[in-house]
Amino acid sequence: MPVAQVERRDSVAVVWLDEPGEKVNKISRDLVEEFSAILDGIEKDPGVKAVVLASRKEDFIAGADIEKVLKMNSPCEAYDLSRAGHAVLDRLENFSRPVIAAIHGAALGGGLEVALACHYRMASDDRRTVFALPEMKLGLLPAGGGTQRLPRLIGIRRALEMMLTGRNIYARQALRLGLVDVLIHPYGLLEAAIKAAGELVNGVEDSPLRLCAGRRKKKKGGVAAAILESNPAGRRFMYYRARKSTLRKTKGNYPAPLKIIDCVETGTEKGPGEGYRTEERLFDELVLGPQAKQLMGLFFGMNALRKSPPAELVRPVRNLGILGAGLMGSGIANISAVNGMDVLLKDMTHAALGHGEREVWRDLDRKVRRGALLPFERDRIFSRITGTLDYTGFGKADLIIEAVFEDLDLKRRTLAEIEDSARQDTIFASNTSSIPISEIANQSKRPELVIGMHYFSPVPKMPLLEIIVTDRTADWVRATCVEAGIRQGKHVIVVRDGPGFYTTRILAPLLNEAMVMLEEGGDVREIDAAMRQLGFAVGPITLLDEVGIDVGAHVYNVLAPLFTWRGLRTSAAMENILHAGYKGRKNRKGFYSYDGGKNRLGWLLGKPGKKVNKQIYDFFGGPHRKSFEAREIQDRLTLVMVNEAVHCLQDGILASPRDGDLGAVLGLGFPPYLGGPFRYIDSLGADAVCRRLEELREKNGPRFIAADLLRAKASAGQKFHQD
Repeated sequence: MPVAQVERRDSVAVVWLDEPGEKVNKISRDLVEEFSAILDGIEKDPGVKAVVLASRKEDFIAGADIEKVLKMNSPCEAYDLSRAGHAVLDRLENFSRPVIAAIHGAALGGGLEVALACHYRMASDDRRTVFALPEMKLGLLPAGGGTQRLPRLIGIRRALEMMLTGRNIYARQALRLGLVDVLIHPYGLLEAAIKAAGELVNGVEDSPLRLCAGRRKKKKGGVAAAILESNPAGRRFMYYRARKSTLRKTKGNYPAPLKIIDCVETGTEKGPGEGYRTEERLFDELVLGPQAKQLMGLFFGMNALRKSPPAELVRPVRNLGILGAGLMGSGIANISAVNGMDVLLKDMTHAALGHGEREVWRDLDRKVRRGALLPFERDRIFSRITGTLDYTGFGKADLIIEAVFEDLDLKRRTLAEIEDSARQDTIFASNTSSIPISEIANQSKRPELVIGMHYFSPVPKMPLLEIIVTDRTADWVRATCVEAGIRQGKHVIVVRDGPGFYTTRILAPLLNEAMVMLEEGGDVREIDAAMRQLGFAVGPITLLDEVGIDVGAHVYNVLAPLFTWRGLRTSAAMENILHAGYKGRKNRKGFYSYDGGKNRLGWLLGKPGKKVNKQIYDFFGGPHRKSFEAREIQDRLTLVMVNEAVHCLQDGILASPRDGDLGAVLGLGFPPYLGGPFRYIDSLGADAVCRRLEELREKNGPRFIAADLLRAKASAGQKFHQD
């Protein structure tokens, strides 16, 4: 069946994109070939005076067929695909009739590149309409002319920002940027596009498209553009700053952003022809590189997590109860209300409720300012949240999530109170990061309804939800919570109960090793810097300050029996630091100083301005510090974490290596370009990892003994992932 069809509306040809058997349209070689043939037919038809490009799917075009890109392993495969795309889009850009893109839903990656090649862009003002060039997140670059056409349309600086972040641009933002010419209500989009096409053909001077296109050209002017973009010296400075900023953020671990800058610079300075050739060559290099392979693997893993559980097991969650209006509780309320759930939010005082509700409102209001929501949508979402000081109304709740303090007795009391107030079939979920769910449920009247739902902070931004099941959790309870998490917009992994579950369990050895290295004389800033250089989002010691030293000490206590049983050395420093009154950023007393002072010299030299709290070294043998090589820091902290991930798979905590990789990347900031713990092992080879662990064991002790499953994979020459 054809991917695209043509419908005549008088003198206008409406080209419908509708890939058969797929939920979304994707850029593929088949679409490129069909589209070229359609242009041939239109050119031969003198009755066609204009073209409207539209989609029969819920989205315009969702991007390229990444599955086929991932399978490209030979030089020039990606080069040829990019070149074919350039040929047809160049033809579209220079087509003899005006071409209008009628865009509703997502226009991502190659989908936006198709729209950029059209002469005009009309978009629906729906919040589902979103634009992005997110190829950088897959280790790739826009290879359909995006690095050439986008800077010409909205300016170099704005184009670089879009491509180097991959961020979503909503419809109203797109209009302000000049990315689209007109916004129309979704139900009138097609008719408006056809009418506008007729006006263009008939030379109507006050056609909205002509007027808006004129204003779009003026938007590229102004002081900033005159100074930076309209002269070679200004542009060179802009490229220099873009590269410097990119290297600071990526630490050189991701080649795609720098290659995007290369493409933009080449096209701007040497012309679009040279820019297209550069796109083709660098795209081919990136597709064959290890970073893109790992990032595309993560992409498919995340898509797999979006699949709903069997419908016959899922019960609808319309009414959600949340206990605790703090940072976690208000965040859960936010994402639930945004996705259509009615939320009853309980706390102990009006002040606590007010604070939580204000946090939700502020986040929704920021979305209004970004153009992601209309004011009436913000108000409607916020109206779904009702604050309360008691359990009145909780009898209607289908699911109740407690987000109270990490204290076992408190969680048990909360569960007992809920069981007296809720329905007999209401699910009780604990948002805990480390306390075993079985210990919370062991005094429950209905333990089969008790489950763990571990969200990550800040809840609206962190993409992972870790669901924890016990041996007694009912299958329908598990399925219902997975479906609720997917509906909240989360990537959900399901793990079995145990101390620390999965994410906290593998993070604890990494944090412990950082403490051990401090005891050996290591430097706080040096340890953090080495892990950031490897690609972790934040250093482990900064992380402890951010989440709270009290939280870290609690996790240590929960996991200590497990690690002690295996004969592993654990640092006692955390408990001692806590007893001395250190809690991290929350009480402005941690590993770093939070006295408000600035390290002026460090700022001038381009070094971090945050100062290490020198008094912290009193707990680690005194002020004299020694230097460790970055490689040793990285290996010790990363491999002890990776090895623990294998223990989790070996112990049945994890269902699959895929879940382990996604949990570490999405929940803990494990470097995405490494693919996650299991893909990292596969890339190095299990045998090589075992040898390095043995070297570390000989030098540092039994905590580096390789897991039995890891040694078995090494002996058999096997990988964890078979793809």
